Amino acid sequence: MKQNKWRTHHSEGARRIIVTKDLPGRRWLEILAEADCRIDICTSEETLHRQEILAFIGNQCDGAIGQLTESWGETLFKALKKAGGTAYSNYAVGFNNVDVAAATRHNIPVGNTPGVLTETTAEMAVALTFAVARRTGEAERFMRAGKFKGWLPDLFTGHLLWRKTLGIVGAGRIGEAYARMMVEGHKMNVIYYDLHANQALEIFIADYSRFLESQGQSGVTCKRVLNIEDLLLQADCVSIHTILDDSTRHLFNADRLAKMKTDAILINTSRGPVIDESALVDHCRANPDFRAGLDVFEDEPAMKPGLADLDNVVVVPHIASATRWTREGMATLAACNVAGILLGHPLWQQSEILPFLENEPPKAIPSIVNAEILGKKSLSIVSRHNMNRFNEQTEV
Repeated sequence: MKQNKWRTHHSEGARRIIVTKDLPGRRWLEILAEADCRIDICTSEETLHRQEILAFIGNQCDGAIGQLTESWGETLFKALKKAGGTAYSNYAVGFNNVDVAAATRHNIPVGNTPGVLTETTAEMAVALTFAVARRTGEAERFMRAGKFKGWLPDLFTGHLLWRKTLGIVGAGRIGEAYARMMVEGHKMNVIYYDLHANQALEIFIADYSRFLESQGQSGVTCKRVLNIEDLLLQADCVSIHTILDDSTRHLFNADRLAKMKTDAILINTSRGPVIDESALVDHCRANPDFRAGLDVFEDEPAMKPGLADLDNVVVVPHIASATRWTREGMATLAACNVAGILLGHPLWQQSEILPFLENEPPKAIPSIVNAEILGKKSLSIVSRHNMNRFNEQTEV
């Protein structure tokens, strides 16, 4: 490991935290420093391999903040525990890169960063939707290449989504936010597929429909379907907002893609492996009016052969959460997760996490994905252990 890959903040801290990528903003550093942590940060833009992380965990490490590009499993959590670590947070809302069961076996809470990505990611899904529908990527390349010779009636004609049918796969926070944006802005009817009914979304759209009708306009509808095939057959545009697990890997395979309208739009801002990317390439080649917008990829950062050559696919490099407010907020939440565990704070019991982004964040742990499995008793044992270590270190 090159020594210049790392820098240290608050070197006098009694506890040691490793952070595998430099994070935006300063508040997260202040939070960890206030928890008496020395913060060792990797400054390289390259993805760290497991052996590099192991080497940097070393013999003394109280906690870590990792990235969704890294696989945190048995080996790393065993090493973290052996080094005295009791806290880990993913710098992401998703945690499919983390073996939560392995962390739980070593009694290590796994934090994540929900709540600050919702509107930001939904906005990117909207941006991709219209980039695809209005063929802006193709048109820009055409313009930059000097091919534009004047207005033509059929030049880059695309899709009008006004009053069309929108399909949502995964109607959680982000899926709901995206649906609301498309309904309010473009009067689309919504169908959604989710294991659980989203009553808040259904009530909102019903209320909005009544408002439209009071203004002399046609209303809008929202309904839940019990199988994804029903959604694919009806939707003009399908946006994916599901988690990645064994049940959703290759959820969109060749058979399901074939059930979609030949001129449908498919948007993915969730996780790449939800789509069989090779099947998508074949489908887009066979159906030139079918269009896709992708922020995530199956073998990220690589794309399956042929994907980059398709004009009917818009691709961006995993930037759905890339606003400064969101990325700094994610860093703050990750730091609050780690600091909260080390300081013995209780779990946050409210769904709203924005108080953690204020000047004086609550003395609580924002989000632990394995809290229920660990149990409050286990978390309190972890917290007491850390407080005892802190007292011993500060007394010396």
